Amino acid sequence: MTTTTDAGSRRIGAPEPSGRKPAKRSTDRAQAERRLGIKLAAPAAILMLAVTAFPILYAIWLSLQRYDLRNPDDKGFVGLSNYLLVLGDGTWWTAVGSTTLITVVSVFLELVIGLAFALVMHRAIFGRRTVRTAILVPYGIITVISAFAFAFAVAPDTGFLPGSVDPLSSTGGSFATIILTEVWKTTPFMSLLLLAGLATVPEELQEAAKVDGATAWQRLWKITLPNMKGAIMVALLFRALDAFRIFDTVYVQTAGALNTQTISGLGYNALVSRVNLGLGSAISILLFLMIIAIAFVFVKLFKTNLGTVKGGD
Repeated sequence: MTTTTDAGSRRIGAPEPSGRKPAKRSTDRAQAERRLGIKLAAPAAILMLAVTAFPILYAIWLSLQRYDLRNPDDKGFVGLSNYLLVLGDGTWWTAVGSTTLITVVSVFLELVIGLAFALVMHRAIFGRRTVRTAILVPYGIITVISAFAFAFAVAPDTGFLPGSVDPLSSTGGSFATIILTEVWKTTPFMSLLLLAGLATVPEELQEAAKVDGATAWQRLWKITLPNMKGAIMVALLFRALDAFRIFDTVYVQTAGALNTQTISGLGYNALVSRVNLGLGSAISILLFLMIIAIAFVFVKLFKTNLGTVKGGD
């Protein structure tokens, strides 16, 4: 009788059997979707790997060779000699310092100014399209053209500076001009990414903070920026990686003079000017490794899951 009652209660409530089967079906469906996603992405992933893997592997192979086109018969395997030669040269460390300085200062200024532009575009009541178009115009200009434009703008005979001031004749002035050019050219890109991040900030939180008496500055630090953590990381990561490979602006404005030589410029001189494929490839691989290290540091520093949108931290 007890058994019948228990069986009847299970038929009436039935909590255990009904709770297990949907979970299993949900798991099977998730696995099927995952397998389908892998199958759909596999062709593109394989193609991208094939296109990128060969140049990287070939560059690694060249970096381990003594391969100077000025002496094509004198070539052979030298192991890590090219890397040791690069790392033991003071010119390399000067280029690393110059590249790091340009990257850190320009990306920081672009983040601050880009955030201000993003807030203006996000809060614009009228003429929103006109404001966005005007802000994004510099990003559509070719880097070489913007570099030449700023070089002419600060030149004593064609520029707008008073007297015979020539910023490109000094180290500090050269760095300032290069950084100013980079900030003017790429801040729109930063503001565009940050504008997308602003769209994910819940308006309910902003309104609740206003009701509680929070100032605009407090809302920015306590609500807007924490909810934009993922967008800020993406913007900083993309711009830092791009800025660390800077070449065009420096080459046009100073050609690496006055200690403004960058890592990319150093690699260009080795590969193109000196046609030393082994040494140039070693510099390229070192730059590639440094970019990977920067990306790793950014991801670990922010610890943001880009696949989810958080309501706040």
